[in-house]
Amino acid sequence: MPKRLPNNVVDLRTGKPIETPKKKSAKTLPATGAELHKWEFKPRFRRGSFGWKSQPAITRIRQAVSEIKKVARKDTALAGEGAVTFFERLSPAIEKVDSSSGSIGSAVNKAIEDLVPIIAAATVDQATREEWLDRLWKALEEDQMPYLESIGDYWGELCSIEELASKWTDDLIDVVRSCWSDDRPGTFFHGATACLSALLKAGRNDELLEVLKLERHHMWHYQQFGARALANMGKVSEAIEFAETCQNLHGDSMWVARTCEQILLSAGRIDEAYQHYAIAANQENSYLSTYRAIAKKYSGSIQKQQILTDLIEASPGEEGKWFAAAKELGLLDLAAELARKGPCDPKTLSRAARDHVESNPMFAIDVGLAALSWLFKGYGYEMTSADVRAAYDPTMKAARAIGTEEQVHGKISEAVRLGLTENNWVAGILAPDFELS
Repeated sequence: MPKRLPNNVVDLRTGKPIETPKKKSAKTLPATGAELHKWEFKPRFRRGSFGWKSQPAITRIRQAVSEIKKVARKDTALAGEGAVTFFERLSPAIEKVDSSSGSIGSAVNKAIEDLVPIIAAATVDQATREEWLDRLWKALEEDQMPYLESIGDYWGELCSIEELASKWTDDLIDVVRSCWSDDRPGTFFHGATACLSALLKAGRNDELLEVLKLERHHMWHYQQFGARALANMGKVSEAIEFAETCQNLHGDSMWVARTCEQILLSAGRIDEAYQHYAIAANQENSYLSTYRAIAKKYSGSIQKQQILTDLIEASPGEEGKWFAAAKELGLLDLAAELARKGPCDPKTLSRAARDHVESNPMFAIDVGLAALSWLFKGYGYEMTSADVRAAYDPTMKAARAIGTEEQVHGKISEAVRLGLTENNWVAGILAPDFELS
């Protein structure tokens, strides 16, 4: 295995650049059936095969990941070979895609998260795994954007065994030391996290902590491995303190929380992990997704209703955002209370009213009235007259079903009358139903 060095590393003793040795072509050692298997994604991922639009590339990335994951259920070695091939082809294929929105980068990161475990778990001999790692390393070296850099964070997992991780450490650690000891700007080594990850896998925890002392900026991207090393040494409390110190320096709260939560969960300190880090560590794209992530992680340890209660208390003024989570739990009284208490998407409430007209008409009335209330107050994105009818019609249908049509009609009529005096557009749409103008 040749030394893997970046082109801009300088020998601190002589002041001369360290030359990167020419790398010999790795002998192909295909996994079982690799030569015969035809991957659908391969012809789709050629250099520059995607234009500037990101969505076609994102779709193809997701399809490729699904194809590899499907194969992994039957043949782990073949799936590992497919994943390595995919990463080799990925960056050149999407080099022209517009990355300004961040969506293509997110899709790549998700692909890495999904496929790294497949490569790591593949049942192959050491020669094949070494060949995979050489190919992945070459892909990292040639990654210009860079899209694949987070693969280095998982290098220890990709090595699979301590012996191989230690070999990679020996190849990389001198370069990391040289870069981090040089205070001149521009000295950077793309393999730093790969080295730290390999150190962690190799169990060389003291050496990892020693190297991290050279990293002067205390970037969490690197220091996270120090927290994990301390945890591996059984020093869980010290690991948490180490991580919290990094957070205080740079404010990487979510990423620090995720690492601390993982450390505490692995140590069996579940209540502590939940109380201090669960909410911060599991923020997703929606409130419902956040609830689901926490509920799944703490299933069997923390009651789901307790999780929802804690989430509501942690976001004062946004109670309505947790409506969908309460409804999913079957806590309809709580859901209706949340819908009235805090701003909630009128479309979400209208769908809930429609879906419960027959099964729970009282709940349908409550959330239907809440939907109309928030519409009157101007909430909702690009609302139309159809959205107003979608809230009003199921509300009245539910009221007729339980004989409260007159009372519900009166409540809405009052809101419409007031709205007309204020030139409210919602009131104008509903006015004909109340013979008002």
